Amino acid sequence: MDERNNDFDFDFKPIGQAIKKARLAQGMTREQLSRIVDYDPRHLQAVENEGQKPSLELFIQLMTMFDVSVDEYIFPNKEVKKSSVRRRLDAQLDRLDDRELSVIEATVNGLCKAKEPEE
Repeated sequence: MDERNNDFDFDFKPIGQAIKKARLAQGMTREQLSRIVDYDPRHLQAVENEGQKPSLELFIQLMTMFDVSVDEYIFPNKEVKKSSVRRRLDAQLDRLDDRELSVIEATVNGLCKAKEPEE
């Protein structure tokens, strides 16, 4: 007798939204992505917006292309070392020179100071 749990229904919508967000952050259109991965833009739209589950091949390609961490979606209660946003930000920071990084550092310092409670 087959005792597998066939009631498993994973909501893919949050991962699809993360893929869309990462794609847009790179300034890539859905049409550009469709040419790269060789899938119809309507299929990619369904993955991003409607929670349609992609093939394993497409899933891995999108997750690695956009550096999206699967862990935060599959194990939501487990502490993730680096979120997808933090990983994308790290990659973008690697492309900046020291002068540009100084601007970012000053901005982050200002944001952190604004969050500190007033004494």
